[in-house]
Amino acid sequence: MAYVWSKDLETGNAMIDSQHKELIEAINALLAACATGKGRAEVAKTTKFLYDYTSKHFGDEEALQLRYKYPDYANHKQYHEGFKRVVRELAEQLNKEGPTVVLVGKVNSSIAGWLINHIKREDVKVAAHVRAQGGK
Repeated sequence: MAYVWSKDLETGNAMIDSQHKELIEAINALLAACATGKGRAEVAKTTKFLYDYTSKHFGDEEALQLRYKYPDYANHKQYHEGFKRVVRELAEQLNKEGPTVVLVGKVNSSIAGWLINHIKREDVKVAAHVRAQGGK
């Protein structure tokens, strides 16, 4: 199942939205690699990109939160740390077992589902706070 960027995922912050689009593309690439029977090396490469890009995005987003004194920064950072841990664990499992049906399901629920929910529930609050503080 490929994920499509839609208006309901927009936060209104250009940097955050641009990076979210990249993350969704990375998730789609990982799902496609698994679905088309790509080798472990390709799946591992795609998973590594997803982890690295997630880390970069979260770092950028957290810096924005600190700059604009986002009041729920500590909790938001914990969500990010938990997500990075899940991505790392799934990457290790994919590397060991290959892209099994169970693991593809986990990618869908634990990574894609989490990200979509996080954008809609948490990141929109961050973007609104940044705008209220005069940021873009």
